[in-house]
Amino acid sequence: MLGIVYKSTGSWYTVKTKEGDIYECRIKGKFRIKGIKSTNPIAVGDVVVFEIEKIGDETLGVISKIEDRKNYIIRKSVKLSKQTHIIAANIDQVFLLVTLKNPRTYTIFIDRFLASSEAYDIKTVLLFNKVDMYNEDELAEVKYLAALYREIGYTCIGISAKTGKNVDKVKDMMKEHTSMFAGHSGVGKSTLINSIAPELNIKTTEISDQHFQGQHTTTFAEMYDLNLGARIIDTPGIKGFGMVDMDKYEIGDYFPEFFRLKINCKFNNCLHLDEPKCAVKAALDKDEVSWSRYRSYVQIVTGEEDTYRMDNYEEV
Repeated sequence: MLGIVYKSTGSWYTVKTKEGDIYECRIKGKFRIKGIKSTNPIAVGDVVVFEIEKIGDETLGVISKIEDRKNYIIRKSVKLSKQTHIIAANIDQVFLLVTLKNPRTYTIFIDRFLASSEAYDIKTVLLFNKVDMYNEDELAEVKYLAALYREIGYTCIGISAKTGKNVDKVKDMMKEHTSMFAGHSGVGKSTLINSIAPELNIKTTEISDQHFQGQHTTTFAEMYDLNLGARIIDTPGIKGFGMVDMDKYEIGDYFPEFFRLKINCKFNNCLHLDEPKCAVKAALDKDEVSWSRYRSYVQIVTGEEDTYRMDNYEEV
């Protein structure tokens, strides 16, 4: 039988068939996906082949094969530095929720996430959430950041999951697609999903007053079918975002504004660091590309993997 993984708890997988039947499945043997050493060999969104087993009164599934993935979002596992974690697979688009406070989403985190989604050819939309909470200066900062990323080519929308501002725009973009919602704990993913699809009634919790951090309400990634003809993947809050297996000579290709300039560099393997006649550095000197994006790029290339609490534009 063929089905799509809707939920993974690490040892059990909820699989739904095209007919709408749901089975709890386990894995047959060990999976190694094309050399990826992952903490989770099967991810939400995977298309799997499984067989049915009767054990007493229970009907269980045994997954024997994973179909080829169209794409996936992957990051370094937090606790096991050499391991990776596949967040979700076969995604049409990602909505990355960004907040200026409670908690703050730093530009280095945004840039790492965008580079990873570019590497796996996944469209990413930036949702600047909680605009109802910001003062004049903070709203100006949101406008500045949105303009910065729009100029590169990313869609940016200011929203309020709480008041419903621009939620309809997000809804329209989701129709007929499988969308993943991502961001730090506390940025409002679950609140936004409940605003889009109240029938799901996803659990939410308040921000911790002590640390201004979100509480982990979503423990495992889970996919839902929505009444508006869309699928949504809710993910656990991501703290840092470690890049996985990227050749340093390719990283610049995942920054679209650098990739467009690359053809004008003297060397075709230019790293845009100290090389002569580098088109990216020349554009940087003329303020034609963003210093904050360039700093993020340098940190990724030089391997400063653990830096995610940084707004590079504030250092200019």
